[in-house]
Amino acid sequence: MARASAAGERPGRRAPGAAAESERGRLREVVTPEGVPLALRLAERGDRAAAFLIDMVVMAVAIAVLVFLVSLAARSDLGAAGGGWTMPLVLLALFFLRNFYFLFFEIRWRGQTPGKRALKIRVIDRRGGPLTADAVIARNLMREVEVFLPLAVLAAPEMLWPGSPGWARFLASAWALVLAFLPLFNRDRLRVGDLVGGTMVVLAPRAVLLPDIGGEVAEQAARARTRYQFTPEQLEVYGIYELQVLEGVLRHQDDSLARYQSIEVVCEKIKEKIGWDRDSWLVDSEQFLREFYAALRAHLERGMMFGKRREDKFSRR
Repeated sequence: MARASAAGERPGRRAPGAAAESERGRLREVVTPEGVPLALRLAERGDRAAAFLIDMVVMAVAIAVLVFLVSLAARSDLGAAGGGWTMPLVLLALFFLRNFYFLFFEIRWRGQTPGKRALKIRVIDRRGGPLTADAVIARNLMREVEVFLPLAVLAAPEMLWPGSPGWARFLASAWALVLAFLPLFNRDRLRVGDLVGGTMVVLAPRAVLLPDIGGEVAEQAARARTRYQFTPEQLEVYGIYELQVLEGVLRHQDDSLARYQSIEVVCEKIKEKIGWDRDSWLVDSEQFLREFYAALRAHLERGMMFGKRREDKFSRR
């Protein structure tokens, strides 16, 4: 106690340096296909577990509601004998929920389920690209082995291995539990499904467009009468995801060499992608990106007014 007081530290409290080190340990850099590095924070293991529990509760509530409705329908339409339809329908609903609940939401909500959305975490592609349906399917096909099989082993081992020796049950249970707790023992907190699908779970970044960027560009355009013009075909190349990546590049206002290089690299890639005129290839890179950002944002917002939402460059109108 005396030593702690002399050192100016309170027992039981983590030192600021340790907290900073822990925070740095959660940071991961993901490079987008455009060559832009993005710093993301890994989701806490507790948040992932809590999100999964929320999803399981949602599934359980859905099954309970279905059982109630089917029971009412069976009794009212077919009498007491109609109850025979209840169990097959419940089993069918359980099959679809187990196999398609996570697939549906992670594809529909771009890496989130109701549980993940509540905890503000998201599944992303580890290579920096948009999350594809193939990756979502791959990561969720492993859920049966990772989650539901271990739960069945713990809850009712006799149903899976009737009459098997005790040592066989122990080994099978240990294997299933190792898969279930794999995120606890690797640096990036990856499930087997993440390893197979090439994904990881991070804190969901806010998809908010910066108001000051548009204002700055509007002021510059008023003074300079907009130096660069973009055709609708050129603006069709990118979507909301790419707009947010570009926003992240323009957000940093320091004068470092790294920022200058990022601006140059992104500008070159955009010019190549949209087919910029080679006769006008030399541009003021930052001015070009800011005007392209403003034009792309206006183009996407006009499309959304007519019910056309382009999520990324891979989406079709």
